[in-house]
Amino acid sequence: MAATTLQRRSVAPAARPPRRQSRLRLHGMVGFAVLIAVGEIVGRSGIVPASYLPPSSVVLVRAGELLLDGEFLGHAAATLLAWVAGLALAMLLAVPVGILVGTSELAYRASSALVEFLRPIPSVALIPIAMLMLGTGTEMKVVLTVYAAFWPIFFNTISGVHDVDPTAKDTAVSFNYSRWGVLTRVTLPSAAPHIYTGVRIASAVVLVVAISAELLAGGNAGIGTLIFQASITGAGADTVYAATVLTGLLGLGINSALVHVERRMLFWKNSERKA
Repeated sequence: MAATTLQRRSVAPAARPPRRQSRLRLHGMVGFAVLIAVGEIVGRSGIVPASYLPPSSVVLVRAGELLLDGEFLGHAAATLLAWVAGLALAMLLAVPVGILVGTSELAYRASSALVEFLRPIPSVALIPIAMLMLGTGTEMKVVLTVYAAFWPIFFNTISGVHDVDPTAKDTAVSFNYSRWGVLTRVTLPSAAPHIYTGVRIASAVVLVVAISAELLAGGNAGIGTLIFQASITGAGADTVYAATVLTGLLGLGINSALVHVERRMLFWKNSERKA
């Protein structure tokens, strides 16, 4: 009976409004097409020298070439490695710490001063310190990305823990669930949507910080390193813009994948909100 009471009801996935999604996709494609058209017109008009702003067609052709270039793919793999490592380690650190701080008044008070001191420090501002301590390799990027990703996951975890229905926890206690049972059967399932939102936010932040570290610190591999190397040559503007476009597409693809996973794993979230 206890398991039946506390187990979350299986809810069919919420009906998706296909027309609305199609309109949103169409609007996004129109906006992207307008941007390409403006870039093409400005690049061809001579208002801005082509060495500074190549036409959109040149940039898109160069982007296609980069996708077939083994060197670029190696740089992209280095950036993705830092992204995966940073996000995974941040999750392993931020979720347990967020649960502890969110469920313990003593832990919250003990950590509040340290959190308020560290939180305002931008990750990019720590690049010089990280370079001095760790050099310019993958370790430096991973440390910076972990720091950047920790905060959105940490605060969303705390928010999720605080948002748990007290009645559900009281019900679990009345059925003699241990603290671990309440945590795993009530708190974590309820906080999961908040935590996952923090992970999605952190995924974008991690990509930005990783590429920023590569741009500012140099190093041997990474999309940011490629952009920096191309920017210091007089004929590398098309490569700079093409790599930037591919970075944006990479971020878009990552976010789309995470949204798809959220719909598959947390499909009951939207259903409960509509109930």
